Amino acid sequence: MPVRTVNIDEFLTLRMQFPVFDVRSPSEFAYAHIPHAISLPIFSDEQRKEIGTCYKQVGREEAIKIGLSYFGPEMVQFVKKVETFLSKHNDERRYTVLLHCWRGGMRSGAMAWLLSFYGFDVQVLEGGYKQYRKWVLDQLNLPFNFKVLGGYTGCGKTEILKLIQQQNIPVIDLEGLACHKGSAFGNLDMSAQPSQEHFENLLIEALQPYYSIGVDKKFLQPEPIWIESESRRIGLINLTEQFYHNMLRAPAVLLDIPFVTRLQYIIKDYGNYDTEKLTNAIIRIQKRLGGLDTKRALQFLIEENVHACFEILLTYYDRQYKLATEKSNRKSTGLSCPTLDPEINMNAILNLTAN
Repeated sequence: MPVRTVNIDEFLTLRMQFPVFDVRSPSEFAYAHIPHAISLPIFSDEQRKEIGTCYKQVGREEAIKIGLSYFGPEMVQFVKKVETFLSKHNDERRYTVLLHCWRGGMRSGAMAWLLSFYGFDVQVLEGGYKQYRKWVLDQLNLPFNFKVLGGYTGCGKTEILKLIQQQNIPVIDLEGLACHKGSAFGNLDMSAQPSQEHFENLLIEALQPYYSIGVDKKFLQPEPIWIESESRRIGLINLTEQFYHNMLRAPAVLLDIPFVTRLQYIIKDYGNYDTEKLTNAIIRIQKRLGGLDTKRALQFLIEENVHACFEILLTYYDRQYKLATEKSNRKSTGLSCPTLDPEINMNAILNLTAN
């Protein structure tokens, strides 16, 4: 069966129906990949390094010979792996696979030949993963229309956004995608953050259901997307300049919940964490927190006076948030909420922004 090469637009349409196999090395895949792709490395990391070195130092033909010496003995296993994955399907999806490597070169070409020879209908992404990454960065530059939910630390913004999403209203959870809650304490008991590259892939994957590009290349977004107010940096992740600009120009609702209420929420959320983890988080912000407040916060923590410790920290984060909000010059509307009940606050937010 002949192999087809498809452009990025057709590839993205096909991937909604058919599985994507990524034949790059394990480390390339681990760093970043197309969401939901299946890793099917044609070479290990060590083999890829050896072949690349030979290509540079000796030449293309010798590098290909080394590659074939690794590829040949594994051909049956490659076919079996794909066949096993597809065996759960009983329709045409059982026979159609999408492939890509880094640039749409020899690795995807070799695997495509093998699988098509066996009988699979193989579609190869023109330009490979590199072309996909260009598409991702282009998408991040689109003029997305957001509604922003802001407010001081401890307002329960994430819980409110989850409830909004349950109303079938578009929501993007930046902190969830970044595996970080956006402060020095934001990575406590969370999985490792994705690479910058993979975060961007995940972000576009999450955004895709909410927009489209018309036949005239016109950007179409039927309704605004709710998103939490964030600084440009979320842990080790940086939002792209245009995406962050779209957030800043979007109208925002800033929750105003009493300090004492928020402090109780923060203590409940973070107060039971390991003392060593909390200590390390405080030390990470000591330059901005100040020597005296750092010393006091750490001392209260040692004394197991969590209330006093977090009162210092929440005061610090309130100060930082106020400065950042004033600096952004964002168009915002304050919403006073005496309670932390997320459903009550969600209804208040949606009523306020209904028009």
